[in-house]
Amino acid sequence: MAKRAWWLLGLNLLIPGSAQLLAGDRRWGRFAVGSTFVLWGIVIAAILLFALARPVALTIATNVVTLWIAQLGLIFYAALWLVTTVNTLTLARIVKAAPRARGALAGFVALSLVVAVGGTGWAAWATGIGRDTLGSVFAGGFIEPPIDGRYNILLLGGDAGPDRIGLRPDSISLASVDAGTGAVTMIGVPRNLYNAPFSEDSPLWEEWPNGFDCGDDCLISYLYPWAEEHPELYPRAERDGSTPGLEAMKDAVEGVTGLEVQYTVLIDMEGFDALIDALGGIVVDAEPMQLGVNGGPVVGEIVAGEQRMNGDTALWYARNRYNITDFDRMRHQRQIQEAILRQIDPATVVTRFRDIANAGSNVVRTDIPQSMVGLLSDLAVKARALAIVDVELTPPTIDNVEPDYEFARSLVADAVAPTEP
Repeated sequence: MAKRAWWLLGLNLLIPGSAQLLAGDRRWGRFAVGSTFVLWGIVIAAILLFALARPVALTIATNVVTLWIAQLGLIFYAALWLVTTVNTLTLARIVKAAPRARGALAGFVALSLVVAVGGTGWAAWATGIGRDTLGSVFAGGFIEPPIDGRYNILLLGGDAGPDRIGLRPDSISLASVDAGTGAVTMIGVPRNLYNAPFSEDSPLWEEWPNGFDCGDDCLISYLYPWAEEHPELYPRAERDGSTPGLEAMKDAVEGVTGLEVQYTVLIDMEGFDALIDALGGIVVDAEPMQLGVNGGPVVGEIVAGEQRMNGDTALWYARNRYNITDFDRMRHQRQIQEAILRQIDPATVVTRFRDIANAGSNVVRTDIPQSMVGLLSDLAVKARALAIVDVELTPPTIDNVEPDYEFARSLVADAVAPTEP
């Protein structure tokens, strides 16, 4: 009887319904086994699709309808495993097994419930959170082709906070991603850049034909709040999941770099520390610095060398202003960006899924369509294996007060030009 119980419980864990086919209600067993084979078929097909066409697999996996179906399916299988396990426990007749085997059999049943029912239930829960997060962060729209073989995504770190009026981008970077290889070129644009130019087809051309040229009040980062006060220039922005400020920053960065910007990602720096904490911290090869605000007291320090930073320390490292130039801060922000790209991994996502999802929903705003998530995720996987090319449009290469934009655009063009195999 003990051997019989082990066989029934073991088969039920692997193939729910098999125990019923052998020793119970065969009609119910056929239904459960057939459902299990359907699940196996879906899993095998998904693995093959991921191996042969990863962008397609990721696009399907991040679709709202697919996630709804997946969540309902996982709930169904969790219930199926629960019912078949309880029924198999009855069929196994543990009370008739040898006394020394009963405890082990009961423990195996408990383990089966945790692994099968608990694991499937957790997957259903995580699928629901993922679906809601994707819907709240990403915009609507369709898959778009790259421009000249690249996807150009503007990354902005917003400095909104209780001690500030409005929002100004504290960090401005353009990520230009090769649509074939995933190779990333990061172009740093200083926030105190003067006279940002605009193309003739920009809504800003009529107002600023000579660029954003009103002196100290027209640094490129000030364009965001200025455009927010003139929403009539971008009447379709809200409908397209953007804002006038984001659209204006797109036009300015296009004029500076010569690259067409397809999407923007705005990260609220006030919540950035929560995202890094959700990832379990990041490892950074830090430069030494004292912490504080120019003119104020020193409130701490960061020592030189490789170290794991929590969210609070990483935010200080990226935004510190004590005896630090804007260009130093740009370099530190780039270190933080690259650390996140390099160090996020599937195990972290699985174990900290809810915290990452919540932090991402609160921190990130983007006009990237949800339909593009799979394709861009595939490129991100490729990018992890490649060196990131940095182009900093900062002094002494580019004078931020009297910039040579023709030279800046030539530097960018050289950096993103396709290389010979």
